[in-house]
Parts: sequence; structure tokens; C-alpha cells
Amino acid sequence: MIKDLVTPQWLHNNKNNPNLIILDASPESNKSGLEVTYPNLQIPGAIKFDIKNKFSDLNASLPNMLPAPKQFEQACQDIGINKDSILVVYDNLGIYTSPRVWWMFKTMGHDTIAILDGGLTAWIDAGYAAVAICNNRIKKGDFKANFNPHWVVDTKQVKEIINNKNALLIDARSKGRFYGITPDPRPELPRGHIPTSVNLPFKEVLQNGTFKNKESLQELFSEFNTQDTPLVFTCGSGITACIVLVAAHQVLPNKKAVYDGSWTAWALSELV
Repeated sequence: MIKDLVTPQWLHNNKNNPNLIILDASPESNKSGLEVTYPNLQIPGAIKFDIKNKFSDLNASLPNMLPAPKQFEQACQDIGINKDSILVVYDNLGIYTSPRVWWMFKTMGHDTIAILDGGLTAWIDAGYAAVAICNNRIKKGDFKANFNPHWVVDTKQVKEIINNKNALLIDARSKGRFYGITPDPRPELPRGHIPTSVNLPFKEVLQNGTFKNKESLQELFSEFNTQDTPLVFTCGSGITACIVLVAAHQVLPNKKAVYDGSWTAWALSELV
């Protein structure tokens, strides 16, 4: 079983494993104001993992929604992923979209996936080669999805959590957005947060583009009464929630899920 996080050195040492596939999940833009250190570059041999156009439910009214298992399965096969593939995912913002991909594969029943801690920046800064972005030729894969519903919750389940207090909602947005001090980047949405939720901005679990060490993460989560309570992570649309989920996964045994749609889904449901 591969670890959740791997280093550039680990990836370099294992890059010739025939079952290894490197996924580039770099976004075209982001809502968090992050800037790319090394634009237009990729790790040699990496395959583009297009969250927006291939690995989201394009029929949904909300952004970034998890696709149906069959759509996910087909999209994985199209980019050459097999049932026995060992996946390493990265993005060009250090840690941003790669945890979303990690969570998606866990949700679809594929556990042999890791995040390159620090992403493309860490890879290049470690002295390893990068190349201009290109479309690598790929052979169709035989990936099969096995949906695990416990990794994801919807608005109805969140309302049950609020009423029954049977899980802890953790919001990964900035404090300004959580407390309604700053406007949402989606102007059609109101300010504020989901009732009963607590705030842990995703940037607080990171340091210099990588995840903080386990001692620091334990200290962050110790501010909340987690005990053995299930944890549900939320953000603006389900991307940065996965960063805090992966951070929690390093130090907490609790059951974990993402509120797919997150604040966008919640705010729009309240406007109806």
C-alpha cells in the first residue's frame, strides 16, 4: 500500500515502475489567489487529469461536482489508468487540487494513490527535470470504479448533521469568507458559513507549499472536540475541503467525508 504523501525523491526513485502513473491535476485558475511558480511545465511522462472538463459532473448546476462512477471509470480508462495502477498526483500550486483527486479515487474505490507533497514546485526545487506541457500518448486502461458512499455527503445529510450534531463540519475557507467579512468570489452567493461548522483555513495545514508535520497538524485539530466524531469537510465548491481532509487523515482516525458542492450548494439551497 502506498503512503498518502510521497516526496519528490520517492517519485524519482520509483518513476520506472511499469504500474506507476503520474497525474498532473494543475488547474487553469483558482479562487484562492495562488500564483504558479513554474508555469507551462510538467513532470516528464505526466498525464493531464482534467478535473473541470473530464472529472466533474458536467450536467450538474454546481461546479466541481463528483461525476457518476461510470463517467469516472470511463474517463480514467481514457487516460490509461488500470485496476492495478499506482497513482501519484500533483499540481503546480504546491498543494491545491491534488488532494481533491486523492479523495475522488478513494471515493471510487482505488486506494493505491498518493499526493506528491509540494507538487511541481517541490519536484523542480529538488533538482529533478521538468518539461514543457505536452499530451503524452496513452493506451486505454481497464480501471473499474467501486463507489464508496461514506466518503461524500450531500445537502440533505448536512442538514441532518446540523439537527442531530452527529458529525463535525470543518470549513476550509479563509476566516474572512467564513465569518462573512470578505465577499465570496462567486458574487451570486451570500456571505457566511453553514450553521454549527467550525473554521480551519486550508492554508493553516500547509507550510511552504507542503503539508505541515504530524505534530503541527495534531495541534491544529486539537482545538476542536473531534474525539471519535465523524468529520465532514467543506469549502467553497469542494476543492480545498480535500486539503484539510488529507491533513486530518494524517493524524486522526475519525471517519471523514467531503460535502460535495460545499458552501455553493448550501447557500443556493437556502436561497430557494
